[in-house]
Amino acid sequence: MHFAYPPRKSSNPPPFRPRTSALPTIRGKRLKTIVLIGLAFLTLLWLFQRGGRSRHAPPAYHKPSGNPPVVIVTVFNEGKYGKGYLDMVKENRLKYAEKHGYGTFFVKSSDYDLRGAPVSWATLPAVRHAMTEFPDASYIWYLDQNAFIMNPQLKIEEHVMKPSRLEELMIKDHPVVPPDSIIKTFSHLKGHDVDFVLTQDKDGLSSSSFVVKNGEWAKFFLETWFDPIYRTYNFQKAEQHALEHIVQWHPTILAKLALVPQRILNSYSKEKGGQEYKEGDLAVRLYACGEAGEDTCETESQRFAQWKAAYQDS
Repeated sequence: MHFAYPPRKSSNPPPFRPRTSALPTIRGKRLKTIVLIGLAFLTLLWLFQRGGRSRHAPPAYHKPSGNPPVVIVTVFNEGKYGKGYLDMVKENRLKYAEKHGYGTFFVKSSDYDLRGAPVSWATLPAVRHAMTEFPDASYIWYLDQNAFIMNPQLKIEEHVMKPSRLEELMIKDHPVVPPDSIIKTFSHLKGHDVDFVLTQDKDGLSSSSFVVKNGEWAKFFLETWFDPIYRTYNFQKAEQHALEHIVQWHPTILAKLALVPQRILNSYSKEKGGQEYKEGDLAVRLYACGEAGEDTCETESQRFAQWKAAYQDS
């Protein structure tokens, strides 16, 4: 009987391979997953906190305290008028401001780089400059160089800007550019919504005397009005026609604008330009006075020299 021999072991066994465990690999994958989940959680937390701050903590805007209540801004073109005349204009503003505790801000047109635009454009950076110098002023009153304050008893914040007074004065549903502009002043505007007050003359909006309420809207408005596109557009009447353009094309500006009767803020020395000055009016502008010749601004101003006596009586 034959028995099979057991298989013979090879004299050349395979090389030894140690037994490997899957545990370290599993641990590495889990650690990587945990790290990724943690980073994702921290990212979401950061985004949530950032979004919460932007929703619940809007940028803080400075609210003017009303000190001074009003700042009077006038831009002087010193190269074309005599020093005596300009000193008289300054004295007129200073006396009125002193009486009511207002500020004054006098600058030269040459103080601003207008990049070739007409000097009348200096009005806008001057007003913006005054807002920076007087951040707590409630109102900025721009008054043309060739104008005089005639009635020292009237205060801007009461005679013009008080909401109840504005609702009495506002000219509503009226063409912005007379006589037949299809864009009209808002009929539903309330006094407390108004940030910009001016008048019209026979030609249209007049930028020789206006009041703007100090604040963020005023900054936006002045920057829009002073846009380089408008300064280089070559409007016939420079910043005045630019103003008429933006008022008609930007409802956000028209919604803050109030037109008031011309004699409230901007009477003229001659009826030819608009409503003529009458005794008791706040201010008079020397309409179309010249720099030389017979009808100069200096000569025209003598007709209204009684403003000095008004301070002696008050």
